[in-house]
Amino acid sequence: MDELKTEPTIHKIDAAPETVNWGFFDNSTEPVCRIESGDIVSIETVTHQAGDAPDYLMDPTIENIYESITPEERGPGVHIMTGPVYIDEASPGDVIECRILDLEPRIPYGVNLSANWGLLHDEFDQQEYITVYEVDDKTGSVNPVFQYEYPGTYDEIGPRIDPDAFDRAPILDNVNIPIKYHFGTAGVAPAKSGKVDTVPPGVYGGNVDNRHFNIGSSMYYPVQVEGGLFVAGDSHITQADGEASGTAIEASINGLVQFFVHTDLDFESPVLETSTHWITHGFGEDLEVAAQNAGIEMINLLCGKRDFSRSGAYSLLSIAGDIHVTQLVNGTKGMHCMLNKNVI
Repeated sequence: MDELKTEPTIHKIDAAPETVNWGFFDNSTEPVCRIESGDIVSIETVTHQAGDAPDYLMDPTIENIYESITPEERGPGVHIMTGPVYIDEASPGDVIECRILDLEPRIPYGVNLSANWGLLHDEFDQQEYITVYEVDDKTGSVNPVFQYEYPGTYDEIGPRIDPDAFDRAPILDNVNIPIKYHFGTAGVAPAKSGKVDTVPPGVYGGNVDNRHFNIGSSMYYPVQVEGGLFVAGDSHITQADGEASGTAIEASINGLVQFFVHTDLDFESPVLETSTHWITHGFGEDLEVAAQNAGIEMINLLCGKRDFSRSGAYSLLSIAGDIHVTQLVNGTKGMHCMLNKNVI
């Protein structure tokens, strides 16, 4: 008889041209790692904006990915995604829990883009800006290094800018921005066949951009296809709710993630659990629709956990559920509803 598995197996996925794709989810992609529920994966993610300041944001591995994946192979989205991970027990109707055990920057720098799709682009005469930040582990903060004006329109997937081509000016003296590492884009493969854009979020996850998806938290994804096929990328050093300029501080970050398959949960879209809160997500063409969907998912969660009536859960939502803007800039808008666990 086989011995019972008492310790989780730890797997490793190094970032490489063979273990990443650029800009899409695709349920026909062959998994690069196959695991069981409870196993742990060390996963390297690479930022799609390393070319904004390659002298700060690239190393030989990242350069190899940029050189190996041609512009024609990139898209329709922009993010470099590592994976997929196949979880043996996961089937449609199940839920995969993705628990973040650790996140560490590969390189102690990140970049923010004030983009043409940002909230206030017209306020700056449609000029786009690149701002590079440096991680300070001693203070647990990130500090600005320099900024430069981006030439033209930022509409290329993975551009590479000559470091000597533009003036880099110091900016934002005496600010102290707390680090909050998280995956901006992660999730399971969509049920839809073919390449699915990484930019808009959906029920499978994707570009959710929730800054609370950090160390110690768990995101629950409803499984769409056999094995789930989890991928991660678009990692952030930190971000504010809204992601107003169009991006967070984009960075290459290594994660340690544990996966669990749940057959007794019934979530229709990603649900985030932190040490203090349950957080549901809603997506839509505008913020009102997204807020409605986040609220509906919280009502569903409350009714599932405590057998509340829907009308009672709605009342509780109004007095204890805080609805926030997750992001305004991914085409499909995102809202999230936060409920303190102490309430229930």
